[in-house]
Amino acid sequence: MEIQLSMLGVIVGDMPAALRFYRLLGLAIPVEEDAKPFVLHRMGSGVTIFFDTVFAARYDPDHSRPSRGYGTLLEFYLGDDAAVDAKYAELTGHGYRGRMAPEQTSGPYAAMVDDPDGNVVLLTSDDALRTSEEN
Repeated sequence: MEIQLSMLGVIVGDMPAALRFYRLLGLAIPVEEDAKPFVLHRMGSGVTIFFDTVFAARYDPDHSRPSRGYGTLLEFYLGDDAAVDAKYAELTGHGYRGRMAPEQTSGPYAAMVDDPDGNVVLLTSDDALRTSEEN
């Protein structure tokens, strides 16, 4: 059997703040989940993303957040370049830190925004496999 990515975990310090960000990003996570220490959200792609405030502390006493840079980068495909621009403007307009304004990279058209826990969210268009030479 071929190995498959089935779940991705995001360790968060403040569940309501984290879920507010990911709802604004476009994930349909019920507000009632804010009070839970562990939240699962199954994406349309079949991959499940979970948000957790207790697992690492309980089962990995050596867990610590990176002191420099960032620990996790999550990529989300959006409809097109205009959708990347719009989502970046929306997120930064709500006060989230823009790490990289939308631009054509050597690969996809992309932007980066920090979530409330310092994880980086990469926003790319559906043409993510397109290279700059093909534009």
